Amino acid sequence: MTTLPTSSPLLLPTPLGGTLVNRVGRPGHDFDPAELKGLPRLELSDRSSADLEMLATGAYSPLTGFLGEADYLSVIERLRLADGTPWSIPITLPVAREEAGLYTGRVVLTRGGEVVGTLDVQERYSARKSLEAREVYRTEDPAHPGVAALYAQGDVNLAGPVTLFEVPRGNFPRHHRTPLEVREVIEARGWRTSVAFQTRNPIHRAHEYLHKVTLELVDGLLLHPLVGQTKGDDVPAATRVKAYEVLLDSYYPQARTLLSVYPAAMRYAGPREAILHALSRRNYGVTHFIVGRDHAGVGSYYGTYEAQEIFGNFSGEELGIKILKFEHTFYCGACGQLVSPRTCPHGREHHLVLSGTRVREKLRAGEALPAEFTRPEVAEVLREAYAAQG
Repeated sequence: MTTLPTSSPLLLPTPLGGTLVNRVGRPGHDFDPAELKGLPRLELSDRSSADLEMLATGAYSPLTGFLGEADYLSVIERLRLADGTPWSIPITLPVAREEAGLYTGRVVLTRGGEVVGTLDVQERYSARKSLEAREVYRTEDPAHPGVAALYAQGDVNLAGPVTLFEVPRGNFPRHHRTPLEVREVIEARGWRTSVAFQTRNPIHRAHEYLHKVTLELVDGLLLHPLVGQTKGDDVPAATRVKAYEVLLDSYYPQARTLLSVYPAAMRYAGPREAILHALSRRNYGVTHFIVGRDHAGVGSYYGTYEAQEIFGNFSGEELGIKILKFEHTFYCGACGQLVSPRTCPHGREHHLVLSGTRVREKLRAGEALPAEFTRPEVAEVLREAYAAQG
């Protein structure tokens, strides 16, 4: 394992912390597999498995492993690591208290019973779940999916550097790229400026509007849908990725657009998660990041634009990526086009606005989605997927 170079002829953003972390190590090359025999084993959850990949590939640079107690508390209370580096969500590995004593020294990490990596345990400490819920999720309500997941996990966090044996390309091998690989594409295409767009929902016309507005300003678009664990009622990742593919094939400039999946798990932490999404996209090499209405939110736990306002806690130099803040966009029948409150003078009775919940309801009922809301090709992908579910 090596530290990857940060210099680039295109001067891509320096990874957070100065270097792009690389903790991917090959058995038989970087260490002897025989060393793993007899070591304690820990089966990873969906979220922890995703975190392992994000840590090892440098997406969560400067982190090299799961957070120790000092960093954990500092992130919760100060939005920073203990050394002052901006960071907004604790990346931890929780285990049950009664099992915590089993994990000392090097621990073998497994997924579905298969060995995927190791953790060198340097600390074991008690999670402060109530504090974490209040500060990170802004609520202790167990109905919040992020809080529910927090309360359901173990009470002790293991901390230390990780090693990932192989990058899991998963269900989307054609689109699954590490931060280094995305940086290589950006360099090969000569994009001096680029923008990343985060989404966990099927792409629709309002998204397309934001993409094309920003493509007037920058050289390239990284369409970066999250494909890790989401809520059970969210549209499945396979359906979303297929919708992105059909849209990009017909309506986007191929040389200026890159579809690449983002393997992180969704935490639904609203403003806090917006920061994490921006900082990690800096590590992927983009210069700009779009933050729209209720980024990473759920229900009514966060204010409409809190995810934009929270960036005021950091200087532009600290963030190292420019935040593009957009208001809610929608189709206005009176204007005859996609607009925002900044550009449309008409009342709500002229506006076509469909929430993600409403879209899912219409799909389950077999109802058509309006062409003003989403492209027909995307609507057909969604219709077929929901019809197949019965």
